[in-house]
Amino acid sequence: MCTQLQPEKSKTPSDKPECKTTDELTHEIYAATDIEDYLSDNKSSFLSEALPEHLKKLLSQKNLTRAEVARRAQLEKAYVYQIFSGERMPSRDKLITLAFGLGLSADETQTMLKISGHKELYARSKRDSVMLFALNQNNTLFEVNEMLYKHGLALL
Repeated sequence: MCTQLQPEKSKTPSDKPECKTTDELTHEIYAATDIEDYLSDNKSSFLSEALPEHLKKLLSQKNLTRAEVARRAQLEKAYVYQIFSGERMPSRDKLITLAFGLGLSADETQTMLKISGHKELYARSKRDSVMLFALNQNNTLFEVNEMLYKHGLALL
């Protein structure tokens, strides 16, 4: 499984990176003549972690409880527990709200969105830019919603 989305380059020319960058994979898929070979050659570079598994890992890394995340994200505890158990698939906005509850960085949020199948935050979108800024500044959900409101954008 690919655990790094942007892996470090190998130290020696003979070492192969464990996980290729998205650009490298894109270049290879365009040059590929056989999809089976491409998939086989790159199986360790694909995202294969399920969202609940990823969220539980983040919870552990951040040393938080689901209840603390629910409180910080201003979401119902039962709903957060259902997301963590895989019973519910949250919308993109709810996942971003959860990112603020978990205290994720912008990069960690982008990874979580990728794993969930939702589109990443896009810097050309005014609303997404505000959220990226807030994540990068380690702002709270309340603070990002203040910024969104100030600019006439939909709140989380």
